[in-house]
Amino acid sequence: MKILLIHQNMPGQFKHLAPLLAGAGHDVRFITKRKEIEIPGVQKLMYEPHREVRDSTHHYMRQFENGVLHGQAVTRICQDLRKEGWRPDLVMAHPGWGETLFVKESFPNSPLISYCEFYYSTRGADFGFDPATSTTFDDHCRIRTRNAHLLLSLELCDAGWSPTQWQKSRHPKPFQDKINVVFDGIDTNTARPNPNAKFVLADGRVLTPQDEVITYVARNLEPYRGFPTFMRALPELLKARPNATVLVCGATGVSYGSKPKKGDTWKDVMIEEIGLPSVPGSDRVHFLGHLPYDRYISLLQVSTAHIYLTYPFVLSWSFMEAMSAGCRMIASNTAPVLEVLKEGENGWLTDFFDPGALVENVVRALEDPNAPAIRAAARETILGRYDLQTCVPQQLRMIERVSGLPVVLKKAKSA
Repeated sequence: MKILLIHQNMPGQFKHLAPLLAGAGHDVRFITKRKEIEIPGVQKLMYEPHREVRDSTHHYMRQFENGVLHGQAVTRICQDLRKEGWRPDLVMAHPGWGETLFVKESFPNSPLISYCEFYYSTRGADFGFDPATSTTFDDHCRIRTRNAHLLLSLELCDAGWSPTQWQKSRHPKPFQDKINVVFDGIDTNTARPNPNAKFVLADGRVLTPQDEVITYVARNLEPYRGFPTFMRALPELLKARPNATVLVCGATGVSYGSKPKKGDTWKDVMIEEIGLPSVPGSDRVHFLGHLPYDRYISLLQVSTAHIYLTYPFVLSWSFMEAMSAGCRMIASNTAPVLEVLKEGENGWLTDFFDPGALVENVVRALEDPNAPAIRAAARETILGRYDLQTCVPQQLRMIERVSGLPVVLKKAKSA
């Protein structure tokens, strides 16, 4: 098969599919903006929009103009491929930045699977979720138009692909029948419990699963992932657990939402708010920044209690990986989490906004005599429904249904 993948942040959700398909001998080409990564056997095709969004563009429409610029840049590459005589049997793309808008103009007969990660709305999801964040009628109108390129991409695609039922449910009902729910897949052989795991701190101290370690992970330390609630809980948490070491993993940029009005980063803002340097036990708190993947996995493996908080938004891979590693999960009772985590069965739930409740629930989880069984159930949840060995075959079957062609993989050689 000839397969065209499109994602500005290669490999994105095609992390497992791209090398698998290329390794099986399929002709895989990847259109992306990301310069520093290569996938063996995959031909990378770089693009850049030819200009920025104009300042004069109506602020409701800037996201759409940006999408059009991205779509134009991608379709220029598609036109070059046509001139070469190359036409894909299947296109798989993330439409989040507008890249798919004009793909069908270049390849009208090529089936298109669109990764339907999220669809914005003014009710029931991230917008307006935090009562401390004011919204205006103007914001409501802007959110309505933010979906313009997503809606066009949804109408255009032959099939959609969402990782969870809740994320699918955010999309317009008339289009939901075309969206398949298949999770990306967790490498449970890597993200697994390890009684011999070690995590070395900057001062040389070595943490193991025998130590009491409370962990918090996010791509960036920001409100969408509950960082303010976690930080506000920290003084009482340190007091309640005098022997605990707290590991905070995440960069200080912004993945979602906006920067703080005061201060350069949310980390700086929250450290100042709680007066962390003067909080008793603050020497037991370690901000680790962004970790290499192997160190991040070791962090999960030495974790005694793992905190995961999120707006009603995209569910993090780290949440699934922590469950796969058998972590004692304390997670927010928000819609994406509730699809996977059940109170008292495979984890513990806590209110997203309540720092006091977070402390109580961490302590409750640490003292629960059923914790070993609950931790084991967390891993079983991932093994049963979200493991690569389950999800990738589902993805391949989806590809076969949409393309009408068999996906032939190389069989492993017998010993």
